[in-house]
Amino acid sequence: MPAPTKVLVLGASGRLGRALLRIYRGAGISASALSHTDLDLSRPEDIATRLARYEFDVLINTAGITDVDYCEANEGLAMTVNGQAPGAAAAHCRERGARFVQISTDYVFDGAGREPITEDMPCKPVNAYGRSKLEGEQTAVAALPEALVLRVSWLFGIEKSSFPDRIIRQARERLDVSAVNDKWACPTYADDVCDWMLALLSMDDVKGIFHLCNSGACSWQEYGEAALTIASQLGVPLKTTSVRGHTMEGFAPFLAARPAYTALSTAKFTALTGIQPRSWDAALEDYLRTKHLSR
Repeated sequence: MPAPTKVLVLGASGRLGRALLRIYRGAGISASALSHTDLDLSRPEDIATRLARYEFDVLINTAGITDVDYCEANEGLAMTVNGQAPGAAAAHCRERGARFVQISTDYVFDGAGREPITEDMPCKPVNAYGRSKLEGEQTAVAALPEALVLRVSWLFGIEKSSFPDRIIRQARERLDVSAVNDKWACPTYADDVCDWMLALLSMDDVKGIFHLCNSGACSWQEYGEAALTIASQLGVPLKTTSVRGHTMEGFAPFLAARPAYTALSTAKFTALTGIQPRSWDAALEDYLRTKHLSR
């Protein structure tokens, strides 16, 4: 199957959505995006009518409610936007013969294990966000069995501030910087996800669930310390390169429970494509070098 020629992205203002536009346009692919104003995912009944106005051969849904605690307090809305809307979008793709890609999350797992999680392991989300994203996976595949479901974790990228940027900003302003030390996952560069996704879309008859993340796992504390070390080496003026660790228990900003260990295995993706994702710290260095040395 040739690479897609006309891609429509849902989530025009998001980190991954904006990265997809930049990278795919750079690769000569006609790519456009819709924002919340263009397509209100809280009204799944209107999705087919809205999408019928646009030309595309691949629809990539990066949109949704990603604030974990907001989802916990507004589970009904989360279930509509994250859970039901993907099914409506996938059904429209089925009718017009287009491919559909649903972006999902490591939060569909309970985090109880300590080994990298494969695609066939049971999903047991521990919060409303995870439940809504799992619902989105299921409604998409039910509507279009050929759909691609891509689970990602801890995204960082050029287009939108994320955890490493916040840690660096804090370290520029104060000596005491802290992060959670009992939660582990795989930091993932949005640019790499775009490339991996294109590799899948360029292959024949690829469907189902794939985990896409950079290799290796770390805690938020280790992630933060790596960001500060790299930033310091790049000449960013910092007051500290140390990150004080604290546990999730009793952490005031958290309303919803978080899964403790959600490092994803990418063995299925590598076996199919021959692509071995680079390490998260190498990707992080590439990102920070691009951001801080290109100014």
